[in-house]
Amino acid sequence: MDFSATEIPDVLVMKPRLFADARGYFMETFRQDLFAQRGICENFVQDNMSSSIKGTLRGLHYQLNPYAQGKLVRVIRGAVYDVAVDIRRGSPWYAKWVGMELSAENRLSMYIPAGFAHGFYVLSESAEFIYKCTHFYAPQAERGIIWNDAEINIAWPIIENRVILSAKDNENPSLRLAENNLEYEKK
Repeated sequence: MDFSATEIPDVLVMKPRLFADARGYFMETFRQDLFAQRGICENFVQDNMSSSIKGTLRGLHYQLNPYAQGKLVRVIRGAVYDVAVDIRRGSPWYAKWVGMELSAENRLSMYIPAGFAHGFYVLSESAEFIYKCTHFYAPQAERGIIWNDAEINIAWPIIENRVILSAKDNENPSLRLAENNLEYEKK
């Protein structure tokens, strides 16, 4: 598994080593020891999966401390544009974002530490998205930031002006309004 940093060094991209033959392929998608070698000693406690149609935008989601979730995300069918936004007060990358295409074809994974808002936009006809979380879902700590916040200014690759949102995601506040509820400090 090859690791590379993004423009925000705490967000990592993993490319698995693929072993293929006439039968198909094999790859490791997570190895605790390799993550620990890079200082990531997270205990993943919950796995989630979603299926979405083209044009669906999920996010930007996060959980407040002490329930903040780190995530290891990847796509097993289709393609998405995946985004992580640093919302840790005191971080040199506060309100900055990184984004990249994750797909079944490129087999990349992204590690997003706690203290980031996360979202993705479906580029293919449909996509299946899986992610490991470092904390259990806690509805009382669940929060969101509007996907098109002008201050964050994410360059979403919107297809045909099509954005399908949940009612809840459509009502998320801007980062500036959500800021009063943020309880993250740069570690």
